[in-house]
Amino acid sequence: MIKNKDTAKKTAELLLQIKAIKLHPEAPFTWASGWKSPIYCDNRVTLSYPSIRTYLRENLAKIIEEEFGKPDVIAGVATGAIALGVLIAQHLNVPFVYVRPEVKKHGRKNKIEGYLEKNKRVVVVEDLISTGKSSLNAVKALKEEGAIVKGMVAIFSYGFEIAQKKFEKENVDLYTLSNYKYLLEQALDSGFISEKEVGELEEWRNNPSEWTLTKTS
Repeated sequence: MIKNKDTAKKTAELLLQIKAIKLHPEAPFTWASGWKSPIYCDNRVTLSYPSIRTYLRENLAKIIEEEFGKPDVIAGVATGAIALGVLIAQHLNVPFVYVRPEVKKHGRKNKIEGYLEKNKRVVVVEDLISTGKSSLNAVKALKEEGAIVKGMVAIFSYGFEIAQKKFEKENVDLYTLSNYKYLLEQALDSGFISEKEVGELEEWRNNPSEWTLTKTS
């Protein structure tokens, strides 16, 4: 869910300017899943730009307080949202933990790093939402440790229908600063892409696996 359209377009503009998001429909990227994608998003790039990371921190913290109230704990999803989560936790003056994708194989074999008491109200921070699988696995891990998960915030979402259905099924409220729709609007307005490329990019988002087959045949 998007809270503010102006913030959505501004966030997209910033991500495009620093090339945290790259759009190349003519030369697709290959994701770890094997999908051919005309977009690549690495929001960790934002950490290298103080003014941009401040913008993200302030706006995500604002959403958290407005939608969920001040939480007891902020939880970042490893690895992309650890630094962002720390920034937000510091801004809100609350504890921070992070969730590993799997249990650590040595030492205390933790999946959640940091001190988390049971029955604490937690908001989860992500950098990017794609299919939603890893994000919701983090929510599950937190609940198994006795956390009360109030919801999740993220910088950007591809807006895949599969992710939306997963979040609805798990009854997890998700708010993002920007998404694919506003990215395309801003990219067109700023001259990053042409009208023709907008159509190609929209086609990919609607069915990325089939786009892989048609564009690589």
